[in-house]
Amino acid sequence: MTQSQGADQEFLEFLIKSLVDHPDEVKVLRKVDEMGVLLSLKVHPLDMGQVVGRQGSTAKAIRSLLRIVGIRHNARVNLKIEEPEGGTRERRERREMPAEPMGGGRDQ
Repeated sequence: MTQSQGADQEFLEFLIKSLVDHPDEVKVLRKVDEMGVLLSLKVHPLDMGQVVGRQGSTAKAIRSLLRIVGIRHNARVNLKIEEPEGGTRERRERREMPAEPMGGGRDQ
């Protein structure tokens, strides 16, 4: 592997291992195709919250940093965070919100 080929993968591994409580279970797979570089990230189920962050803010920041690394090496880098089996995230069903009356629902 040349320096530019693995820079994005090494950077992601270093970054994620620095964030999580189970660094030994961090796995990054790198796949190159016509769309660019795809990095697939797998972490311990209990570490998902640390990787994603509130409202996805940590994941967005990691993706921004990976784009910068990719630009430096003339590659488009995308991140896929694999949802672990037995994850703690509960799936919520979408509820339809009742329509509000005209005027924002305030009494006039």
